[in-house]
Amino acid sequence: MSRLDETHDPARRSWVEGANDASTDFPIQNLPYGAFSRDGSGDGGAVRIGVAIGSQVLDLTTLEEQGVLRPGGDEAVFADGTLNAFMALGAATWRQTRHRIADLLDAANAPTGDERAQVSRALVPMKAVRMHMPVFVRGYTDFYASREHATNVGTMFRDPDNALMPNWLHIPIGYNGRASTVVVSGTDIRRPLGQLKGPQDDAPRLGASAKLDMELELGAIVGTGNPMGQPLGTAQAYDNIFGYVLLNDWSARDIQVWEYQPLGPFQSKAFGTSISPWIVTRDALEPYRAPTPERVKPLLPYLEEETPNNFDIRLEVDLAPQGQAATTISRTNYKYMYYSAAQQLAHHTLSGCAMEPGDLLGSGTISGVAKDSFGSLLELTWNGRDPLPVEGGTRTFLEDGDTVTLRGWCEGDVRIGFGACSGTILPAPDGVPA
Repeated sequence: MSRLDETHDPARRSWVEGANDASTDFPIQNLPYGAFSRDGSGDGGAVRIGVAIGSQVLDLTTLEEQGVLRPGGDEAVFADGTLNAFMALGAATWRQTRHRIADLLDAANAPTGDERAQVSRALVPMKAVRMHMPVFVRGYTDFYASREHATNVGTMFRDPDNALMPNWLHIPIGYNGRASTVVVSGTDIRRPLGQLKGPQDDAPRLGASAKLDMELELGAIVGTGNPMGQPLGTAQAYDNIFGYVLLNDWSARDIQVWEYQPLGPFQSKAFGTSISPWIVTRDALEPYRAPTPERVKPLLPYLEEETPNNFDIRLEVDLAPQGQAATTISRTNYKYMYYSAAQQLAHHTLSGCAMEPGDLLGSGTISGVAKDSFGSLLELTWNGRDPLPVEGGTRTFLEDGDTVTLRGWCEGDVRIGFGACSGTILPAPDGVPA
């Protein structure tokens, strides 16, 4: 059954300036949520909740205070600077709130009188705000769900005939990451220290990573969880996801190769994970649903899906050396992911693991078949063998001062965009621990 409704109508227009431009990521059909503050606003830089519309941010915290928007009834859910309380209200409330916000911004159904004035005053130019983490991340799990990426890495570090481990085609592989170092776009990333051991070294040494990498991913934000001991099916898991962000799981490949056996990545991925500031809701992505690729081997019934739960999201990666223009180094699409976020969440809960509002699931690196669609420098340069041309030189892995920017959007009758997810590499800390 279709879940499309009037909020998806491509003919719908907003009275907000810039919201109807064909190039905007944030038309009235999108309405992504974020957290922001306004310098010099007189409110002490308080973090507020808003939605993006064109080049503006609609301040939901203010509208809630004024009674224009009350998704939590008598309880204020936009007051503490994160979306966790709102997400915990569930999918029916998310949908009702989306409809209410869309009606407030609709050119053909705009409010009048005092309410119109209140909404107009609650619009803030996007250039005048500072973005913050939109949710308090309770837990972070990173998956490994691209068959192309897993095959590339397995080919590099094992051999083509054994590129995929025996379990990969049966189970969404993942590991628990560090929620404490998930940061919002624009936060600098410091080059990590770690234990390093080359194939010819007799013993490891302590030093700064020389093979610092990015990973193009999509992050799923859990909106409503499950009680401990109660697994979710894929349909319920799909409904429990509030929305999606761009995600860069920065990786230190030389630290990773020494530490990852037998338990997987640890320090090589614990130093920083960047997410885009705007959460594009699951409801906004409904027109762009796409099936997962054809199964190589049948999945167990709990992972089967009756609906297409991937999305047709175009993705790009830009790399800009310090002082240089950006070069687009990768173009790919989320629809090629072998396991959907719903399958990942369903598997995560299978053992009875309790998930909570604000939990973050990383898709794993998103790679396509062609070389220019690979989602990491590890693949794009084939572990440094094939330097990648960028403005002003080449790269095998990231250098200090490099800025990586991820972009994503759905292209159809309207553009549903994610904005950007950026981070700049800072030098490693001076000195090393004794």
